[in-house]
Amino acid sequence: MTYKLDKITIRLKNTPEGMAKINEIFTDIVSGKIPLLYNSDKEFIEGLAPVSQYSNYESDETGEYDLSIMAVEKNFFEILEKEVQDGKFIKYDVAGDDVLNCAQEAWQQVWDDSKNNTIKRSFNIDYESTVPKELTSDGKAHCYLYIGIDS
Repeated sequence: MTYKLDKITIRLKNTPEGMAKINEIFTDIVSGKIPLLYNSDKEFIEGLAPVSQYSNYESDETGEYDLSIMAVEKNFFEILEKEVQDGKFIKYDVAGDDVLNCAQEAWQQVWDDSKNNTIKRSFNIDYESTVPKELTSDGKAHCYLYIGIDS
């Protein structure tokens, strides 16, 4: 019997231990150990991309939250872009040489904007999509954050 997961969820905090857990899960997903982008026979499923969903916030970025890593299809991003246009999310796009550095820089921008009252985060749901430079048309790694805001 072949199977595929739709998402995997863990509860964590923005601590070094939490970041290590995220790295471990992504390594397992990319390798096919966790069959999110692959089926249980380790066959890659075309048309899927991993997206991180942050939800169930205890308070703000300093508290616990749920991280769900989901396998989504292209139309997922079209829906998010519509929600940005509707004012439900703010989109951050950071490009560079390395996915990890892009993600760290993008989140730092969010935290700085929140601290400076440039944005008012809802802490309901946020999304992150990172793309390694090997898979982009411009040859740069990208981190796309969709941050839920109070309007």
